[in-house]
Amino acid sequence: MWKLILAFVLFAALALWVVSKGGNQLDMGGEKHGAEVHESAPAASDAASMAPAASEVASAASN
Repeated sequence: MWKLILAFVLFAALALWVVSKGGNQLDMGGEKHGAEVHESAPAASDAASMAPAASEVASAASN
């Protein structure tokens, strides 16, 4: 039982440390609708363009 409590305390400390390192860049607001959605659209399209390239590499490696 004490191991579970210790694990919880360590995990909570790690979570608080990560949140404190985030500073002003950390956004815990959930889903965004409106103008902020358009700012992340180029990043999503970059990730989508990377997916076909990754699948081509994987299919070439399997041959």
